[in-house]
Amino acid sequence: MKTKILLSVLVAAAFAAPAFAQTSTTEVQRDQNQQQRIENGLQSGQLSTGEAAQLEHGEAHIDKMEANDMKNGPLTSAEKQQIQSAQNRESNKIYQDKHNGVTGNPNSASSQRMQADVQRNINQQARIGQGLRSGALNNRQAGSLERGQAHVANREANAGAFGHVGAGAQQGIQNAENRQSGRIYSQKH
Repeated sequence: MKTKILLSVLVAAAFAAPAFAQTSTTEVQRDQNQQQRIENGLQSGQLSTGEAAQLEHGEAHIDKMEANDMKNGPLTSAEKQQIQSAQNRESNKIYQDKHNGVTGNPNSASSQRMQADVQRNINQQARIGQGLRSGALNNRQAGSLERGQAHVANREANAGAFGHVGAGAQQGIQNAENRQSGRIYSQKH
């Protein structure tokens, strides 16, 4: 009888762990999708570098919210709702900026720099999401990584705040991205 109870507890724990790990997967996937929308806007010229920088500031705010909420483990329904509301507001800003008549030059050096940085955000968010889905990352680890994503997004926002991303600013962003990439690898392994 004791072995049946112990076996039941172990089976329940095995199924519960992935459920907790996946609590934040939806929010992280949404971060990735919104970064992709910003990237598409830059590539098509629907977004200027300055607009993308402002959007990155909003993305940084969401990443900070996720980091703070995930550090305590699984997200509560209230935390998920708060994050999703912020993501909805940011999604509306992306739409408005892409359709406001302001255009950017996707072939300019500044836009190319911003595009490369945003693409790297997409890749980093995908790696965090994959880690959550596979169980290689728990919510606390993902929260810590989201704080790093917020830091990088803030650097991008600051670099493009005046509508131009210089080579020196991009180098600083790339250095931060490299550190973040190392953190993701280390947390997953």
